[in-house]
Amino acid sequence: MNRGVKISVLGAGRVGSAVAHTIAVQGIASQIVLVDVAKDKAKGEALDIRQGAAVMDMPVDVIDGDYTDTVDSDIIVFTLGAARKPGQTRLDLARGNVEIIESVIPQVAKLSPEAKYVVVSNPVDIITYTIMKISGLPESQIIGTGCLLDTARLRNEVGTLAKVSPKNIHLNVYGEHGGSAMIPWSSGSIYGEHIDTYFEKRGMAIPDHDELLEHVHGAGGQVIGLKGATFFAVSVITAYVCSCIVHDAKAVMPLSTMLHGEYGMEDVCLSLPCVLGAKGIEKVNVPHMTEEEVEQLRASGRALKEITSNLGL
Repeated sequence: MNRGVKISVLGAGRVGSAVAHTIAVQGIASQIVLVDVAKDKAKGEALDIRQGAAVMDMPVDVIDGDYTDTVDSDIIVFTLGAARKPGQTRLDLARGNVEIIESVIPQVAKLSPEAKYVVVSNPVDIITYTIMKISGLPESQIIGTGCLLDTARLRNEVGTLAKVSPKNIHLNVYGEHGGSAMIPWSSGSIYGEHIDTYFEKRGMAIPDHDELLEHVHGAGGQVIGLKGATFFAVSVITAYVCSCIVHDAKAVMPLSTMLHGEYGMEDVCLSLPCVLGAKGIEKVNVPHMTEEEVEQLRASGRALKEITSNLGL
């Protein structure tokens, strides 16, 4: 662990507190600041996490505070906003959560102008776009977790079907973190073989692409319907993003960022494979896709641009 790493988590609800806990347990930061308008909630969550620090692998100081306490953060994680309710889409959340972010960004950006801003709040692509538009910060410092969670869910499902570790499934989800996300099956592989070929050669049923896309679109809603919220998986992928920044990992993963001509799209944030390191998003890769896949990605971009235009962003 890099000594002296300070990570502030804005929002101490179920997602924010889970993110702070995961970061603490994994030893990613030496100081974690939890901020929430519900001050007792933030204080209680910080205290609960801190009381386990004595047996964690690395020492960590977990405190609650105000926005002023986030000063000189290395990473600021946004989990602010209303949670998605059963039956509600991420895009339904847009207007209210954008207003919350608009009120917070001016306060924290001036206190930590060099920080990397990891966006978890939904709809994550819209919130990432909002922060880029109003913060005055370099786009590379603003990282939407985007389709990284969708990709983890997809790889887990395909790995289960293939009876191999999901870490050996090389298949991503791109576009919106939501109902228009797409899967570029043409580039998916297991151990160097195309996914469909891998199943076929072993006498296994080839995965139904449409069913798996439907699974990706509905996975979060399924968990929400069963337990009321999603927070464990998202906390793990958020901690992973933070770790890659802290350790300058140069890892490639689907993250939400601003497009500047990729696949003919401009002025929209969505997920493509990005190189993530200490400077934030260092490069956006443009993988080969079929014409049909490119059109699916563009359709996702159009859906997001419609939302941002309706919000006046």
